[in-house]
Formats: sequence, C-alpha cells, structure tokens
Amino acid sequence: MTYRAPHRADDEVTERFLGYRELLFSVVYNMLGSIADTEDVLQEVWLAWAARHRDPHAQPIENARAYLVRAAANQALARRVEVSRRRETYVGPWLPEPIVVDEQDAASALVRKESLSTAVLVVLETLSPLERAVFVLHDVFGFPHTEIGDILGRTPAAVRQAAARARRHLHSPQPRHPADPEVRAQVTERFAEAVLGGDLPALLQVLAPDVTLWTDSGGRGPARSLRPVHGREAVAAIFTAVAADLPSGGVDIRYRWVAGDPCALVFSGDSPLAAVVIEPDARGTRIAAIYSITNPDKLTGIR
Repeated sequence: MTYRAPHRADDEVTERFLGYRELLFSVVYNMLGSIADTEDVLQEVWLAWAARHRDPHAQPIENARAYLVRAAANQALARRVEVSRRRETYVGPWLPEPIVVDEQDAASALVRKESLSTAVLVVLETLSPLERAVFVLHDVFGFPHTEIGDILGRTPAAVRQAAARARRHLHSPQPRHPADPEVRAQVTERFAEAVLGGDLPALLQVLAPDVTLWTDSGGRGPARSLRPVHGREAVAAIFTAVAADLPSGGVDIRYRWVAGDPCALVFSGDSPLAAVVIEPDARGTRIAAIYSITNPDKLTGIR
C-alpha cells in the first residue's frame, strides 16, 4: 500500500507513521484476521494522521504511539461490523488469511512477529469485538487495563471484565509449540509426502488420533468441507481424495511458516492452490490440527 504524505516522501509525518506501521498492522490483523481489511483500516488511520498534521488549529500529538494505536483499534472495531456481516453468508468454515514468511530469511521471519497462531485466531472468532480487542491489546501487546480503557473509551473495570470473559472462552489461549522448529518442519514434510505419494499408512502415522481438519474454501476451492472433520481416518480419507483430484501435471510444494506454525504451500505452476497450516501436538511428532485454506481470494498474496 502506498501512503501519500502531505509533503515530501521523507516527510517527518510519514516517517513517524511508518515507524509504527508494523505495530498497527499486527494489532488490527489480530483483531480482524483479514489482510485486506487490515490494510483498509491502516489507510483510514493514515488519512486521519495526515489530515491532523495539515490542520493548523489541531493540538500537537504528544504521544504518537498512543494516538495511532487508539485510532487503529477503534477503526478495527468499527470494521468488525462489516466483517461479521460478510461471515454470516460465508460458505463453510472461515479461517484467517495466512501471513506467510520464510523461516530461513531473517528479515522475513521478523515480519508480523506478533501475529497469533491460526488456532488462536480461530478461537478469537468466538469472542465479542470488545473482548477480542481487549485480549489482543492486553495479552498480546501488553497494554495495561487503564490504557486500554483510554484507547477504547471504556472504564478500567469494564476492560477487566471483558478480559476475564475472553480468558474464560479461550482457556489456554496460546498453544505451546515444541522448541525445535526443525522437528515441526519435518512432520509437515512427512505429511505432504504421504499425501502426494498416496501412502495411507504413512499418512495415518503422522496424524494424531484426534486430529481436526478445518477447510476454508469459501465454496470455491478444491476442498469444500462445510464443517470441521475430526479423527485420523476421516481426515486421511479427505486428503487421499483431494490428492487423487490434483492437476495431472503435478504440483509443487513450498514449505513456509505462518505465525510460528509450519505451512505447506501447494502450487500448480505459478498458481497457489492451497495453504495448509499444520499445528503439531505437544511433542511435535504428530499433527493435532490442520487448517487448509483453498479460497482463491485468500491466496492472492502468496508467491
């Protein structure tokens, strides 16, 4: 996205905004789970920021970080109304749009470092907009309740109540991944090789007995399960059927990461077919959950 400064590209106003852009992106994305909606919110925040600095009668902004986070969080809350309306007519499960990074690229690995895992973002969909905002600001970014009250225009007591409700819903909000990312990557590769090779015993071996599969196709992707699928045999049967329907010319698998979870990107030529995010079990040797995103609209930014 291009932000047009009121003066030169290296204008101080622009530089101050861009200095907080990653923070603002992470706050809003964790509240919305949509890259496109997040970018729209940031555009609105930028326009308000630039207009404020063009107004000769406006009071100086003493704390740019607080001002921008307040503007971004409230814009995100307002955007939730539209997002929720779209989800009411969405076909099948809705999953957050994946932010894919390359673990081997140090700069890329730091991008969106505060993004929550896919599993947590799915659970956050069960919260009210206020509960989700409070959880993101407090539990993810460490804002105190009093500051969150100022940001959202709520009393500290109301913020604490919303935080307590959110934690009751979430129970254990952030799954603990094994420390060794290489083990998680190996499990993902074993899974992909078993699926593409039609090796059912190997596929059953890598899946946990109580594995759950969520598939987000929006009614358009190749896999169209309208509800989560539970159990090793049922999940293996779905992937066996999907593999049989893959393009005759074969597919290319590229391994990446999504918020700390390994991800297998499935390509046909230069076109992405799916982003399959893997959540390992506590030991990291088997797969506890699979989030398969095949809606073409959610894959447009993947290369």
